[in-house]
Amino acid sequence: MKREDRCSTNRGAGKRLALGVAAVLVSGIGASLFAQQTPAPTPGATQVYLPVPAFDTSSLDTTADPCNDFYKFACGKFAANHPIPADQAGVDQFYALFNVNTQSLNGILTKEAAGGASRSPDEQKIGDYYKACVDTSLIEQKDLAPIQPLLTEINGLNDGTRGKLGLPTLIGKLQRMGVDVFFGYGEQQDLKDSTKQIAIASQAGLGMPEKDYYLRTGEKDIKLREQYVAHVAKMLTLAGSAPDQAQRDATAIMVLETALAKASMGVTEMRDPEKTYHLQPLATFEASMSGVNFAQFQEAIHSPHVTEINNATPDFFPALYREVRATDMPTLKAYMRYHLLTAFATHLPKRIDAENFDFYSRILNGQPEQQAQWKRCSNSVNAALGEALGKVYVEQYFAGDSKTKMLEMVHDIEGAMDHDIDQLTWMSAPTKVRAKEKLHLVANKIGYPDKWRDYSTLEIKPDDAVGNTERANIFENDRQLAKIGKPVDHTEWGMTPPTVNAYYDPSMNDINFPAGILQPSFYDPKADDAVNYGHIGAVIGHELTHGFDDEGKKFDGHGNLSDWWSPEDTKNFEARTDCLVNEYGGFTAVDDIKVNGKLTLGENTADNGGLVLAYMAYLERAKTNHVDLAAKVDGFTSPQRFYIGWAQNWCENTRPESVRARVLTDPHSPDHFRANGAIVNQPGFSEAFGCKKGTAMVPTNSCRVW
Repeated sequence: MKREDRCSTNRGAGKRLALGVAAVLVSGIGASLFAQQTPAPTPGATQVYLPVPAFDTSSLDTTADPCNDFYKFACGKFAANHPIPADQAGVDQFYALFNVNTQSLNGILTKEAAGGASRSPDEQKIGDYYKACVDTSLIEQKDLAPIQPLLTEINGLNDGTRGKLGLPTLIGKLQRMGVDVFFGYGEQQDLKDSTKQIAIASQAGLGMPEKDYYLRTGEKDIKLREQYVAHVAKMLTLAGSAPDQAQRDATAIMVLETALAKASMGVTEMRDPEKTYHLQPLATFEASMSGVNFAQFQEAIHSPHVTEINNATPDFFPALYREVRATDMPTLKAYMRYHLLTAFATHLPKRIDAENFDFYSRILNGQPEQQAQWKRCSNSVNAALGEALGKVYVEQYFAGDSKTKMLEMVHDIEGAMDHDIDQLTWMSAPTKVRAKEKLHLVANKIGYPDKWRDYSTLEIKPDDAVGNTERANIFENDRQLAKIGKPVDHTEWGMTPPTVNAYYDPSMNDINFPAGILQPSFYDPKADDAVNYGHIGAVIGHELTHGFDDEGKKFDGHGNLSDWWSPEDTKNFEARTDCLVNEYGGFTAVDDIKVNGKLTLGENTADNGGLVLAYMAYLERAKTNHVDLAAKVDGFTSPQRFYIGWAQNWCENTRPESVRARVLTDPHSPDHFRANGAIVNQPGFSEAFGCKKGTAMVPTNSCRVW
């Protein structure tokens, strides 16, 4: 929901492919949580990370005019108070939580890594995974031996046509272990029959973030491609190739990946579920790659043999087939070697890990230094064994009445949306009935799953970092693919309990709030309702509104891709969303790069609608609790504290390289514009701060969808 994962160390981890559907609050901060108490210093840490207050007076710049630039007013001193550490691409509320979270996770993992007969099987697994991950001496000693069998298998392919006959099996084997090569394969709910779980194939296999990195013609883009080729060559050299050969291979890999990029859909198109749903007989899919033995691939990746598949990107596969046929085997083998190295770089010798970091974090995101191993490994455990670690986390850090209070807030905001639908002047009565049907069917998941994942078949060793990652990826791949053809499990979560994030899943029609985000500053049981409704309340409204944004509106209350809107209502809706496209498309993010109003439309709609709903809900809750809205706390009335709470969700200090990377690929607007972009469309804001019509934050013409 906000940015590419800066915590993940495995770009190729096999995960469920659900394209253009799940909408999250923040993109990629998937391994964060927030402790309810200040954790003890971690061995090797240079500081104790502390929470940001729910109402952060230290970030306020009261010399700024809230009617002119509300972000500057609410967050004007945040950057000065929060310099960017060398091991981060930026600092914001989510990374403040990430740092405290990592400390808390590390406290759990350090204890479990020490061993002891009292450990449960799951505690043994998380402790041993962490122990192997932080043992850099053993990692250096093993060198490339842990991945040598795969390297040998890749290099052993015949360089002629016969070698290509073995590709389906090898691709399946690599993908099962989490190596992203050539294309993607997984499972998803059938978008038009949410009771079914089906196979899906899609474009993938690029080393750079998305297709336009290969195609843009600007000076910075050309330089970045040169840096990518140099990086690929260096990785291959570090793995044993002669430098001259590595350079030739890297150049050829760029040619191959550029061809795949040209055949790929863009990030904006990929948001549209109607453009990524093409259910067809498997025979039709196989015919687009005539002669490829897809059954061999399915066998190797441990997929059920299916009779139908969602070919999410049908133009991609014929192009992939042509490129593989036209590309010589040495290049294809070098391509697979490179992606294998990046997939396991964190658990390989420092020379490999450091080079991988140099391109993907320093060059792409401007991060000067690699994070300490204890930080990276703590979050690697959360990625691999999230519910085993999450169970311990919940026991220690998610107690009291937070879940009850959260449900009360959710119900308040759902009630506000019910009322809001009644008040809409642009929607017809029949469509309002359908909208309410969907709203009333939304399921609420709070904190953690009702049943914990069973990791009993996953083997974890205290001295096998690469093997643990391979087996964890295989475990997750097999778990996901085994769902094909089975009944849908509506209790399943798509995020781990310690995650500081939230999401809406249109196929499930549910909103999900892991325990990790139900902590200060997003939710503070000691804070007043005004602040909590501005923080987590707006998050709740955001996820709920995703069910009715430009993607979510295409799904009915049972999670099926179905047009339940009248043509006139759709026309009215699109006129309102076009207003948001134009508004956000006018914001300059960095240099000459503007926000992509179409790419960010869903998130912008959710921000705007969610804030409206949260404010409506807060006013009703304040009335019920007999709150004097004009009474001041910290010098501000309750409505003012509500809006400041919202804006402070997005206080940030981010490196320009990271902003650039995010704005080119991320469906979320940069934080500054998430704050101000929603404020200018809020009907209650002008009264709260006494702003006159025509000021920057209260323009004469504003946008309103929900």
